[in-house]
Amino acid sequence: MIVKQNFSESKKQLCVIGLGYIGLPTAVVFAQNGWQVKGVDVSDRTIEYVSRGELPFVEKGLKGALKTVVDAGMLTVQKDTPKADVYIVSVPTPFKDTQTHAPDLSYIEAATKGIIPQLSGDELVVLESTSPPGTTRFMADLVMSARPDLSLDGSDNRPIVHFAHAPERVLPGQIMVEMTENDRIVGGLTPEATEKAREIYATFCQGAILTTDAKTAELAKLTENSFRDVNIAFANELSLICDQLDINVWELIKLANRHPRVNILQPGPGVGGHCIAVDPWFIVASDPDNSNLIRTAREVNDSKPDFVLEKVFRTLTSQNQDRVTVLGLAFKPNIDDLRESPAMRITERLAASPAVREVIVAEPNINELPEVLAKTGKVRLAPIREAISESEVVVQLVDHAQFKGLTLADLSGKTFINTRGSGFVA
Repeated sequence: MIVKQNFSESKKQLCVIGLGYIGLPTAVVFAQNGWQVKGVDVSDRTIEYVSRGELPFVEKGLKGALKTVVDAGMLTVQKDTPKADVYIVSVPTPFKDTQTHAPDLSYIEAATKGIIPQLSGDELVVLESTSPPGTTRFMADLVMSARPDLSLDGSDNRPIVHFAHAPERVLPGQIMVEMTENDRIVGGLTPEATEKAREIYATFCQGAILTTDAKTAELAKLTENSFRDVNIAFANELSLICDQLDINVWELIKLANRHPRVNILQPGPGVGGHCIAVDPWFIVASDPDNSNLIRTAREVNDSKPDFVLEKVFRTLTSQNQDRVTVLGLAFKPNIDDLRESPAMRITERLAASPAVREVIVAEPNINELPEVLAKTGKVRLAPIREAISESEVVVQLVDHAQFKGLTLADLSGKTFINTRGSGFVA
């Protein structure tokens, strides 16, 4: 006889595998809502930080919440996967290579293999990592292959392990608010798995919990980010056209957006982050024949850093300069997340150029340069006004709040290349 567990009544033991920008806030929120949470991560640095109740990265509202649940013993961390009632997998899904953009599922596979020895039946395994359609089934197949004593549906009276996908839908910098307030999509491989996933997220989610199957849930997250990517690509393509026609793209978009049914986004130096710059390629990989618009949008946004670099190099050459100041490295404003950041790619290529002697970076959300920049010996981190004062060419790549205090006087005598459309006061 298989005893079914009601998560709302049981002693709630939950394991979060992967304590990054999504996994750690997820672990904290569950711990705040009565779950006994064990966090698992391969990074010694992350384990050391979190075990002390300290944040290994910047995220508004997370620092105090983390300290509280760690001090209360509701969240502990370790490197080995423990036994638990619920496993939430929140690990990276990068590309295997940058040419084919094929998804690398090795992190998900490793997390799954860590769970396999701990299973005895009636556990729920939830994949939160953004992934191509079919990845939740891939995890289940790994488990069933290694554990023929278990089942997905209870056939032959074998204990059941439930699998579901529940993609995160949060904005970095607002994760602690949006994780609880946003609607959530959950989809299982079976109706029972879907219901169990709905039940655990209902312990903290104040938004609607929308249920579907696992494959649809997987594609839903990719669709949301691909929609945004296509719209950003339209704005970025407009910026290229306006540059050729000598038109101010910011004024153009402002005028066009006065139409009651037009809402063009703002162009920038490219698109970054762990979602929008990656997820559309997973759709392309899943169905390359029918994803032409999605592929083209990705190509437009991926090529925008080249356009910015060409403008910077042309400016340096015309002014006989070999030093440049860069404002911002993060992939979006007011965070320290450098993943897939176009600002990072631009800065790396500037440093790699023999025509550039030094790159001075103002990035107020980090305390030290990432290794890829530090090892060049040509990149230096400096306070904002010092960075601006030390070169004749200034390039704004991110519109952090700290940059909004700059004035035209700060930029007097400088050539200012503005990829964000920021306006400075007199």
